[in-house]
Amino acid sequence: MELRHLRYFIAVAEELHFTKAAERLHIAQPPLSQQIQQLEAELGVKLFHRQTKRQVQLTAAGKIFLQEAYQLLMQLETAVALTQKIGRGETGQLRIGFTSLVIYDLLPLILREFRQQFLEVELVLLELTTSQQEQALRDSRIHVGFAHPPLEDDTLSYQCIHRQTLVVALSSTHSLAQQEYIYVRSLLSEPLIMFPRYLAPGLYDRIMSLFQQENCQPNITQEAIQMQTIIGLVSAGMGVAITPSSLQNLQRSGVIYLPILEEAPVIETAVIWQQSNFTPIAENFVQFTQKFI
Repeated sequence: MELRHLRYFIAVAEELHFTKAAERLHIAQPPLSQQIQQLEAELGVKLFHRQTKRQVQLTAAGKIFLQEAYQLLMQLETAVALTQKIGRGETGQLRIGFTSLVIYDLLPLILREFRQQFLEVELVLLELTTSQQEQALRDSRIHVGFAHPPLEDDTLSYQCIHRQTLVVALSSTHSLAQQEYIYVRSLLSEPLIMFPRYLAPGLYDRIMSLFQQENCQPNITQEAIQMQTIIGLVSAGMGVAITPSSLQNLQRSGVIYLPILEEAPVIETAVIWQQSNFTPIAENFVQFTQKFI
């Protein structure tokens, strides 16, 4: 049985007239009659009572088959529509990795607008370091990520969408708080609050490069995993921190941010993905993020 048999049968069943059904289907009447006969032969039952050569009535079996044919075509149309939506990346699940840095400015804006445009896409978010995202892409646990180059895995694809510089976070009561900018050398005697290097090697090394340019070592006295924890410790007067400028959006009371006088390294945020697992939804998402460059 072929799909056309169902369509031909439905047309005859609705018109109850072979000539009218043939006109509706834009085919000749004799081939239509032959197709219906083939369908009846395959099913082994009569679907129509022939009242005249062209006018018919449904048999009891034909009435049941008509109901089932409607359901089959409806299911087929639903399957086709869903398949086409998936193929266009308009529905399904998108798993996104992100670092804590992007939550303060870039990510909320992108997600809000993407959800408005792609209402049927389910977003699943996973907070991961850049290295963890690289592994998650290789393991197909995420489709795309927001990470900070350089990447360790040169087989991954990425597109830089945002750049920011480094600033110094100080307690508002700190002796340097009234300065317009900060010299790196003025921080040498200050207790520096940092995160462990394994969490973000690229960012960590960029911060350390500021001190390497001055041929000196920072006075790291405290480590914290979360950026918001680092800022909280700054607010408590436990030390100073060097952070990406997006942390200013955290707006923690008792904390101010000052630019660094020396040329500070640029921190890049990139969308990263594994080309071999680049789904239509992921492709739509990456293209969508380009408007924020």
